[in-house]
Order: sequence, then C-alpha cells, then structure tokens
Amino acid sequence: MVPDDKRDPIDRLTDAYERMLERVDEMLEKAENNTIPNLKKSIENARERAVELNELTREEAEKVATYVERDMKDAAHFVLETGEQFREWWRFDVKLIEDRLLEMFANVADKTRVELEKLAGEAREASLYHTGEVTGPGTLVCTGCGKELHFHKAGHIPPCPQCHGTRFQRGSS
Repeated sequence: MVPDDKRDPIDRLTDAYERMLERVDEMLEKAENNTIPNLKKSIENARERAVELNELTREEAEKVATYVERDMKDAAHFVLETGEQFREWWRFDVKLIEDRLLEMFANVADKTRVELEKLAGEAREASLYHTGEVTGPGTLVCTGCGKELHFHKAGHIPPCPQCHGTRFQRGSS
C-alpha cells in the first residue's frame, strides 16, 4: 500500500470525500432530529475529524466538505423539483455504484429531505461544478458544449474532453 504522502492528491481527495460522507451518515444516524443545522454540524464535524486524523490538511478538508455539501444540496434540489428518485439524478444504472456509497448518499439526503427543501433555492446558485473539484456519483454536463461526464463513484472533475471547458452542471433528464 502506498503511504498517504506518496499517493496522488486527487485520489486522496476522492477517498476523503467518501470517508467524509460515511462520517456524516453516521452522525446523522445518531442525531435525534435531522435538520439543516444538524447536517451542517455533521459536515463540520466530519471535516474536523479528517484534519484531526491527519487525513487531510485544513484547506483540503474545507474543499472536500464543500463538495459533500454541494452534492447534498444538488441532490435535494433535483429530487424536490422533479419528484424523481436518485437513480434519475445519477442518470445511469444504480447497479454500477458501490452499494455502500449509494446507501450512504441516499441516507444523508433522505434524512434531511424536509429540511433540504430550504436549500433548494440555494442549490440553483451553487449548481456549477468546476474542473479540479471532486464530485460524487452522477452525470455532469459541460456548459460549453453539452458533453456528458459520467461518475460511477466520487471522482476528480477533469476538463471537458470535447471542448476543454471547465464548468459543468448536473445533467437533467
């Protein structure tokens, strides 16, 4: 196994995204009520834990926490606006996603769904994804040319392979 300081930085952030999502899911399981403040607090606690365990620097942990929160807002917005299930938000066969990741992602979003309605408006403003960021599973569409990028697990967002654009939005069905 390659030591963390020798691993590709993008792989480290991708793994950290999944660990942070796991921690948020665990914290929300223990919470008595699943409200927006509890979601934000869970994300903050997961971020701090990653720093305490030296998994990430403070700056990296801030980035990853922002990515997790952004994806939660985006998923909530999609589900609330369309009434569709997460399968449609991801826009590919859910069988391709690791069961563990699917369950965690759905749990975090479902537990806070009522409260996330408040975030739906914010999601419209924060719905752009950029090259260099990490995203969860789903389909992103280049705002420049419409090329779709499919993520079957958390991953680094590359430049558009078609037009080299750097801005993306979640694909809409």
